[in-house]
Amino acid sequence: MTDSTDWFDDYAEENVDGQIDEYDVTATPNDFNVLTLYSFIEAGAVRIPGFQRNYVWDKVRASRLIESLILGIPVPQLFLYEQARNRFQVIDGQQRLMSVYYYLKRRFPRIDKRGELRAIFDENGGIPDRIIHNDEYFEDFNLKLSGALPNQQSKFHGLNYHTLDDYKTQLDLRPIRNIIVKQNTPVGDDTAIYEVFNRLNTGGVNLRPQEIRTSMYHSPFYDTLYKLNIHPLWRELLQSSKPDLHMKDIEILLRGFAMLLRNKAYAPSMVRFLNQYSKMAESQTSIQNSYLADLFEGFLKATEKLPRDIFVNIKNGRFNIALYEAVFTALLEKAVAEKRQPKGKASMKEIKELSTNSKFNAAALEGTTRTSNVTTRLDTARSILTSL
Repeated sequence: MTDSTDWFDDYAEENVDGQIDEYDVTATPNDFNVLTLYSFIEAGAVRIPGFQRNYVWDKVRASRLIESLILGIPVPQLFLYEQARNRFQVIDGQQRLMSVYYYLKRRFPRIDKRGELRAIFDENGGIPDRIIHNDEYFEDFNLKLSGALPNQQSKFHGLNYHTLDDYKTQLDLRPIRNIIVKQNTPVGDDTAIYEVFNRLNTGGVNLRPQEIRTSMYHSPFYDTLYKLNIHPLWRELLQSSKPDLHMKDIEILLRGFAMLLRNKAYAPSMVRFLNQYSKMAESQTSIQNSYLADLFEGFLKATEKLPRDIFVNIKNGRFNIALYEAVFTALLEKAVAEKRQPKGKASMKEIKELSTNSKFNAAALEGTTRTSNVTTRLDTARSILTSL
């Protein structure tokens, strides 16, 4: 079993249509002050999306930001995506915003707890006071600053938010320039904002489509995908023990469900299709999400006796997404139509027959995300596999 991220055949990022639609997007500059931004985070009005990395700044760097704000030294602007009235997602500026948030809380996250804290933040829309005041997770945030000369300290060194005295109000009212991006048209599909995420990116690191998608369409359905993604039987099928850094395994799960439930509506590009399904899934109820989780558990049980590399391409050793989604769809469509859980076991003989089928492989070799090829792969799987 490998931990390499280069373990999948990638069909979702093909540039099928090669065209960028015309959009009506506004980018409006604003100057929210420090206290307003803090209040927005506390209230959940500003959300730091799941695709972004954990908080990585050390106390010295965070302290320098706070010092710059106190002194009125310009700091880089923030980019926020306006999802709805008084509801924003951070496109760029996570580290700066969280530094401000933690300083006003007077607590600084311990390095070894930051991954865990991020999960707590996402789940609760903030850090609960019981965690903030737990010394296992946080230490006191007193500014750690040097002076202009060697062995000299800044006059703000050692001060926390409450001991700033006269400078506290100065910090509270210090404006931070932010650019609020809003899509006006087309209405309802978020394609323009996806392009903003895709082109602006964050921290100079190119983001993959699923990283952007996870940010834009985070919902209880995505929480369900995260839980399914760490299931031991799923990790065995993927032949990868650890979740993928760029969320490719989440994309595989998403693609399986999208094909199972929406294959009749499929049209290129695959990126757009998965975006549309993700947006639709935002409105799914807890009952619907629970059913999909149980359905996937049923699929894992039905395949647990199969070789663990059943979905691995024998030619290149990579996980074959086209084979997986076709098998997943063909095996489970009847159970979904009858609103029940799958019954029986998957056949290794049938899956092997599908994986060597010339018609199936031709449709997975070139132009893999064309509608005709997707339809051919699914129809071929339906003709060979016995539904559960």
